[in-house]
Amino acid sequence: MTTSAPTPSRTRALPTWLIVAISVVFGLFYAYFVWNAVGFLSQAASGAQPLNAYGWFVLLLSVVFPLIAFGVAFAVGWRRTWWEFALVLITGLCVVAVFWLNILTYTAGPSGSSMLG
Repeated sequence: MTTSAPTPSRTRALPTWLIVAISVVFGLFYAYFVWNAVGFLSQAASGAQPLNAYGWFVLLLSVVFPLIAFGVAFAVGWRRTWWEFALVLITGLCVVAVFWLNILTYTAGPSGSSMLG
């Protein structure tokens, strides 16, 4: 005579409204980086010298990278507690900030002229 133990139903660590609230707050910071990248791309593209293919690739990547980083951070953290979820989103935001600083350093340095045609 075997009795099976009842399987506990897995509940989410956070309610949906809290996931949305935390995501929106951090999503605004990620959107700020996207907005800066779009502005920088339009400024560089309408400059005196046109961008070459590598310049377009780098600057378009700086537009897309924050969106990818937010998606990865959200996928990793949304089933965790609220502070772990926020910590994962902050970590992703730090990675985006470092990437953005690398883009700015590359374009402002002496090799930045290699992006221009």
